[in-house]
Order: sequence, then structure tokens, then C-alpha cells
Amino acid sequence: MTSTFVVHVENKPGVLNRVASLFRRRAFNIESLTVGHTDKPGISRMTIVVDTDEPGAARLEANLYKLVNVLRVDNITNQSSVFRDLAIIKVATTPESRAEIMQLAHVFRARVVDVTGESMVLETTGAEDKIDGLVEVLRPYGILEMARTGRVAMTRGASKQSDIQLDRRPVASATDPLDDEPVSYSV
Repeated sequence: MTSTFVVHVENKPGVLNRVASLFRRRAFNIESLTVGHTDKPGISRMTIVVDTDEPGAARLEANLYKLVNVLRVDNITNQSSVFRDLAIIKVATTPESRAEIMQLAHVFRARVVDVTGESMVLETTGAEDKIDGLVEVLRPYGILEMARTGRVAMTRGASKQSDIQLDRRPVASATDPLDDEPVSYSV
């Protein structure tokens, strides 16, 4: 089972390394990791997908709050959410195959962003399955290069997940089963 976390952190050098190292030390494999700026200056948003069960997810959430630069952690695995991936795919083309590839791009709602005599670059966003499907139908033409982002996610509805203040962190208590000691984290 995969769990999806949205983690708000201070935008400072070394924060990404500390977060990734936490997962490594706890022997969790990160399936997907995306990081970007938020609407608040000085705060970045990480979307992290990890293969773990509910107790493992609870341990990870508690351990993430131990990191100094972590401001907020939301486990959105069981919440109604929107998930998207982005892929840019360079496909080998010939004058004869270009029209077919453009039709496939249209079916998958991909955009053609570059065309040369021997290749075409497509851009698509959507669920991971949709992108996997496009890759499979393009494979016979010859995929020359591909770049994919990880998953980005946002909960549905009017609730605002970005009400974060750098100077205040309300504290609750939880127990980390691996450490058998109290862990403080924000809620």
C-alpha cells in the first residue's frame, strides 16, 4: 500500500537531504518525491509517496515532525484528493508516422511541444496510469528520451492546507513504536 504525504518545510539548504535521509534511515523506499515553492515566501511543499502500511505511515509522520525545518505534515492517503504527474516524451518520427503520433497525442490529451525532422516532443499531465498508457502506445515508434515528475497532490474542497506560520507550531504528543519514546509533532 502506498501512502501520500504533503510536507511543508522551510525553504533552506539541506532540508531535502534531511527529509530523504529520514526515509533512508527508517528503511522506507520513496516511490515519488516532488518539491516546489508555495504561495508563501520561504516555504516549500513536498509531495512524498512511500510504500508503507498505516502504522508505518504514522511512524513516518511522527518522525518528520522531529525535523527542525518541517512545518506541517499531512497524510492525504485516505482523503479525497487530486493527483497528477507530468511527463515529457521525445519520440522518433518519420514523415509517415508523424500524423499517427499526433493522433495518439490527441487521444491522450497530450500536447506537441517540439517537432523536428526526426523527432517529436510530447507533454502530458494526468494520473500515472494515463501516462503509462501513453508510453506503451508510443514505445513501438521509439522513445528516444523521457522525463517524468513525481506525483503532486492536493486535497479536494475548500479547506486551506497552507495556513502555516514559521514562528508557531502547536505541539501534540505521539509515540514512535521504533523508538519507544515520546515524539512531539505539530497538528
